[in-house]
Amino acid sequence: MIVVKQGFIKVAAATPKIRVADPVYNGAAICEKLQECYARGAKIIVFPELCITGYTCGELFLQELLLRAALEQLQVIREKTAGQDALVLVGLPVAKDGKLYNVAAILQNGRILGMVPKQHIPSYGEFYENRYFVPGAQEVSGFKLEGEEIPFGSGLLFACQNMPGVVVGCEICEDLWAADTPGTMHAQMGATIIANLSASNEAVGKEEYRELLVKATSARLLCGYIYASAGEGESTQDLVFGGHNLIAEGGKILKQVRKFSCETIYSEIDVERLLTDRRRVGTFVGERRDDYKVVPFHLEIEETRLERIFSSMPFVPEDAMLRSKRCEEIFSVQAYGLKKRMEHTGAKSAVIGISGGLDSTLALLVTAKCFDLLGLDRKGILAVTMPGFGTTDRTYDNACKLSITLGATLQEVDIREAVMVHFKDINQDPRKHDVTYENAQARERTQVLMDMANQRGGMVIGTGDMSELALGWATYNGDHMSMYGVNGGVPKTLVRHLVKYYADTCGKQELAEVLLDVLDTPVSPELLPPVDGNIAQKTEDLVGPYELHDFFLYYVLRFGFAPAKIYRLALLAFRGSYERDVIKKWLQTFYRRFFSQQFKRSCLPDGPKVGSVGVSPRGDLRMPSDACATLWMAEAERL
Repeated sequence: MIVVKQGFIKVAAATPKIRVADPVYNGAAICEKLQECYARGAKIIVFPELCITGYTCGELFLQELLLRAALEQLQVIREKTAGQDALVLVGLPVAKDGKLYNVAAILQNGRILGMVPKQHIPSYGEFYENRYFVPGAQEVSGFKLEGEEIPFGSGLLFACQNMPGVVVGCEICEDLWAADTPGTMHAQMGATIIANLSASNEAVGKEEYRELLVKATSARLLCGYIYASAGEGESTQDLVFGGHNLIAEGGKILKQVRKFSCETIYSEIDVERLLTDRRRVGTFVGERRDDYKVVPFHLEIEETRLERIFSSMPFVPEDAMLRSKRCEEIFSVQAYGLKKRMEHTGAKSAVIGISGGLDSTLALLVTAKCFDLLGLDRKGILAVTMPGFGTTDRTYDNACKLSITLGATLQEVDIREAVMVHFKDINQDPRKHDVTYENAQARERTQVLMDMANQRGGMVIGTGDMSELALGWATYNGDHMSMYGVNGGVPKTLVRHLVKYYADTCGKQELAEVLLDVLDTPVSPELLPPVDGNIAQKTEDLVGPYELHDFFLYYVLRFGFAPAKIYRLALLAFRGSYERDVIKKWLQTFYRRFFSQQFKRSCLPDGPKVGSVGVSPRGDLRMPSDACATLWMAEAERL
């Protein structure tokens, strides 16, 4: 399917400064805004409700002169769309068959494609539209304008013929507030973008409610939502209009304007993402109704210049308050998941291998919270430190301090002698620092933990995180295995923030100092001998930066984007941090490892999902272990 290149289409919500009941002035203001939008490359441009006349005309809506002037200015605006590659939605009053309708006119390249009347006419509080307007009918009829028959009705959709997937439906203000919104049926009929022409006045608390409605509607309907509201120039006799414009996509506000600015806002809606979500969500069921009519139009296919912001850490909220709330929530999900498993199995203790690294630190913190929830003494947590050939004093000391400070039982098992015996048994030269040298240590540690758990009637708590599992950076039947993996749904970039959150909120200086030093320690499995007492084996030097891999992982699993699109987004998100060739190199590494290491994920221990992405073979990632990566690698290599 070809959509706008890589799925993005630039849209605009424009609020001109108008004069009440002056269509000529307003028409000129709308045309001026159109030129600005054209220059910015907007392909869908939405103006406010009744903006050709003004929303606050009152009884003047019953004046024939005003209605005639509004239609005349519609023709003027129509002419300004000729030769322009954009779909334009503008509001005006239209008299038809002896009744007056509040209408959105849809224009494109010198044509009026259709007129969509408002369905829900408010007559409460400060609104009394039913004095003038009647609700629009769902059935599509015709409206004659200068000898032309224009489709007229609420059941209209506007579909771009050369960009399948770009389908626009229309609501008008109160339609969004209604229990049965027109947008719901539009989306079920295939609309991926809903435009709302609005004249929503300002009142205390209304801005937040309006934002919530737009955000929730775009999430519920898996659509893009463009909301253009009336602003400066409307009558302030009893109300004030702030021009609160919003653009949303799938539950996220992409852009909104500060009130009282008459500012035009722009962003890019990712239609490809929305279509992917609709295919993924089986409960989103499309319908077909006879009372709908689809009006075709054409736009030029081109690469949309992206102005929207893409976070370099999509798993981590940028807002500090939201991030703290999310961290607390994730801790609870992990701890309650483990609590249920321990209650069910009757486990008397929990056994964790403590390395002094990030993942085992998080697992120990979660287990401590679980024991608190169960009302158990933390001494029942056996924290096992197992020095090997690569263990440094720094990580060893932090592992011990952390265990003692949290009140766990600390036990040391030096695995070096046992591994040397194993090397002798399998005829492995200990001077040969190959994969066998490394994995033998990881598997020995897992054997120690499993047997110690058996001794105590306990459970081995897994420490590996989702990023490691995605890359296969785990020793099969070594650190890959446990009895319950509390970190399996948490990506590495989020692990760091969870540990930092605990350090900031624990209220214990000694514990906080240890946690902060763990955060400052390079990520490493410590399976190779240290160099001058320092860690010799740094994971990110070998497999690449985890912030890049988490970015790739998010867009591969959450939205199914192709390598070229992910690469483009990464260039924007990591501008100034990584060169193009570096991003390309690690993207290719990600795909190669992601496909080749699925066999490790196919037999993962149980563990809780904490976010929108997971790699459990019983949940989000039911992927064959021998799937071919050729298609993805070929595109990644062409970048």
